[in-house]
Amino acid sequence: MSSAPPAPIKTPCIKVCAIDGESGLCLGCYRTLPEVAGWAKLTPERREALMAELPGRRGRISPEKLGFV
Repeated sequence: MSSAPPAPIKTPCIKVCAIDGESGLCLGCYRTLPEVAGWAKLTPERREALMAELPGRRGRISPEKLGFV
């Protein structure tokens, strides 16, 4: 009897992995380095809660670092 493969883990990663030294956030997904490193160990509920917070973090990064200036 074979079991189904595990469901993929939802992630905000867009494969632009660079941590901004000023804000401490990833320029691609706006997570902190500890959040990125521990993502797989978080509960699905905690991942969903963090993903809901991420868009609001964009303002913590200088617009020119995101290519908006």
